[in-house]
Amino acid sequence: MKSPVSAPEAISSVKSGDRVFIQGAAATPFALLDALAERGSALRHVETVHLHLEGSAPHAAPHLAESFRPNAFFVGANLRTAVAEGRADYLPITLSAIPALFLDGTMPLDVALIHVSPPDAHGYCSLGVSVDVTVAAVQTAKLVIAQVNQQMPRTFGHGLVHSSRFDAWVNVDQPLPVHEPSVLGQMELAISKNVTALIEDGATLQMGIGGIPDAVLRGLTSHRRLGVHTEMFSDGLLELVAKGVVTGEEKARQRGKIVSSFVNGSKAVFDFVHDNPVVEMCDSGYVNDPAIIRQNPKVTAVNSALEIDLTGQVCADSLGDYIYSGVGGQTDFIRGATLSVRGKAIIALPSVTSRNESRLVSQLKPMAGVVTTRAAAQWVVTEHGVAQLHGKNLRQRAQALIAIAHPAHREQLERDAFARLKHR
Repeated sequence: MKSPVSAPEAISSVKSGDRVFIQGAAATPFALLDALAERGSALRHVETVHLHLEGSAPHAAPHLAESFRPNAFFVGANLRTAVAEGRADYLPITLSAIPALFLDGTMPLDVALIHVSPPDAHGYCSLGVSVDVTVAAVQTAKLVIAQVNQQMPRTFGHGLVHSSRFDAWVNVDQPLPVHEPSVLGQMELAISKNVTALIEDGATLQMGIGGIPDAVLRGLTSHRRLGVHTEMFSDGLLELVAKGVVTGEEKARQRGKIVSSFVNGSKAVFDFVHDNPVVEMCDSGYVNDPAIIRQNPKVTAVNSALEIDLTGQVCADSLGDYIYSGVGGQTDFIRGATLSVRGKAIIALPSVTSRNESRLVSQLKPMAGVVTTRAAAQWVVTEHGVAQLHGKNLRQRAQALIAIAHPAHREQLERDAFARLKHR
C-alpha cells in the first residue's frame, strides 16, 4: 500500500471537466469532500454524482456554482436549495439501476472518492456502512481516492477493495455521522399497529429509517422467524435481532443472513455491523433487483410517500416541482414484494402533513413525481386504517383511501371523488 498523503494532495489529481463519484450516507468522505470544495477556485465544470450525502455538502455552495455541478440520484436536505435554484441536478432512477450507469458506460467516471476501513493483513479494505452503488464506482473509475478511517466498521459481503486499487489515500480517525432513533408519537405507534397486523411470521422485511419504520419494528417483538433483505436498516432492527425475532431461517437467499446495501443510525448500529458475519452488505444492483427480492418468501416491503392520489398514484420524491428526495428503492421493492409468494407491498404514511393538509389527495400537485404507479400500488396504511388497492377499480380505490384519510378531510375527498370518478 502506498504511503498516505494529505487530503489536498490526494484531491490535486481532480481536473476541470471530470465526473467525480462521491460515496454517500454515513460513509460520506468528509476530509476528501472538504478538500475538493477548497480546491474549487482552481476547477471548472466538475460534475459530482452521488446518493444522499451527510454533512453540509460544501461543493454545492453558491459561490462554487461554476466549479461544481452536483448531479444527485437522491436529494437530501443539504442539496434541496441548490436543486431548486438550478445549481444542482436530480437524476430520477431506481437504486437497482444506478450501478449499471457506471458499468455499461452510460455515465463513465473519472474519479471515485470513497471511505473505507483500514486494510487487513492481506491488504483488503471494506466499504463499511455504504456498499450500495460504490462497488460499481470503484470497479470503473479511472482514479480511486480513498479516505481510510480507523473508525469505519469492517463489513462482510461485496464491499472488499484491495488497497492496490487506490491511486491515493488519506488517513483519518473520525467517528461516523450518526442519527439517533426517532422519538415515537401516537401517530407513529398507530400506523405501526396497522402495519404489523399485515406482517406474517416468517416474512422477509424491507424498511428504511425514521419514526414509522422504527415504530413498525418495535411492534414486531411477538413475531417469529423474520428475515431481512433490505436496501438499508437502522437502530429499530437491533432489538429484534437481540430477542431472536429475526433469524432469517425461512429466507430462500442467504438464509440466516441480514442483507443490506447501506446502514445509517446511531453508533450502536455501526458497532453491530462491525466484523459481524450475520450481516452481508451487498451491491444495490443485487440487493434491489426484483428478480432477487422475489425469491424470498412473504417479502413485506414498507415504504413511505409524500402524497397519494385517490387512484393510488404514489408521489415519494417531490412536493409538486420541488425535489425533496429521490426514487430510491421503493419501486424495486414494491415490484419484488408483489412478485414474492404471499408478499405485501405497503406504503405507510401519516394522513396529514405538519400543516394538517391531507396526504391523501384527489390529484397530485402539478409536476409531482409518480414514483409508484397506481398499477403497482397494493396496500396503503395511515393511522386511521388499512386500504388494500390490489384488485380494486378506481372508484373502489377512492372509497378505500377516503376511509383511511383524516376525518376532517373525508367530506371534501368524497366530493372530489364524485367530480373526478363519479364515485358515490
